[in-house]
Amino acid sequence: MNNFGSRAEPFLFILDFELHQPVILPLNGIDPAEIRFDLDGYTNRISQAQSNKQVDFHKYPIGFDQYKSAFDEVIKQIHLGNTYLLNLTAKTKITTSLSLGEIFEHSKAPYKLFYKNQFVVFSPEPFVKIEGNTISSFPMKGTIDAGIHDAEAVLLNDLKELAEHNTIVDLIRNDLSMVSKNVRVEKFRYVEKIRTHEKYLLQTSTKVCGELPSGWRNQIGDILIPLLPAGSVTGAPKKKTVEIIKEVENYDRGFFTGVYGCFDGRKLDSAVMIRFIEKTGEQLFFKSGGGITSFSNCESEYREMVDKVYLPI
Repeated sequence: MNNFGSRAEPFLFILDFELHQPVILPLNGIDPAEIRFDLDGYTNRISQAQSNKQVDFHKYPIGFDQYKSAFDEVIKQIHLGNTYLLNLTAKTKITTSLSLGEIFEHSKAPYKLFYKNQFVVFSPEPFVKIEGNTISSFPMKGTIDAGIHDAEAVLLNDLKELAEHNTIVDLIRNDLSMVSKNVRVEKFRYVEKIRTHEKYLLQTSTKVCGELPSGWRNQIGDILIPLLPAGSVTGAPKKKTVEIIKEVENYDRGFFTGVYGCFDGRKLDSAVMIRFIEKTGEQLFFKSGGGITSFSNCESEYREMVDKVYLPI
């Protein structure tokens, strides 16, 4: 990444959760039949043809008791003081009439990625943007069904969601302080509407910014790697929380909750790989989850995990 940046050569990066199998490719070497990306309009999409295909989508989440077992262990770790916010995720078996490529083409999301028919991402969450000498991050924490009466007020006044959001914003401020100066919160806890194939969700985000030195393009890797894994999909304190995640989730996240993005020669944009469908053999799995704090209710967290299994089509 440093080498590409120093030459102002555009490149794509796809970084898995544990950085075991990072992918870094020059844009001019990417076959759109194999890898397609769309970063808020910056894309190598082959086509944007409309489809009249019937969309069938069914989900088969893990049982509540299985989820509760992991949830209870997280609460135990919180009470022991080892973590105070942990993003707990699970795999949900799904079936759909659409291919991964068709999901990429027709889903509505600002950040999308199709990778070698292995997985597809349609993420609402940016990771970091760098433009000029300003680095910005946009932690997204707090979700509610938009159909609930007075949903936005309920979400904004939920003490658990507020505590979770504040924790992640503080973590992102600290992360950006490792690589930039003059770190500040520019826009706090604004509400965005997310479309699913079933309904709408509301989510809250915050914009955090810092200033990089003028030679940042020579240090893109040095800037990004210390920020990983993303705080919004791990928790706090980050290092110990990641250790607990590995113990309680009982599956490999792989590229799920990693980050991907592009440097176009002048600026950089990237996203957190949430809203993630992975192909294993002939079976599809949707990975999703949410943040757990001492205020969390197991039934609500289970419902949020299931609600996030959707197609934005």
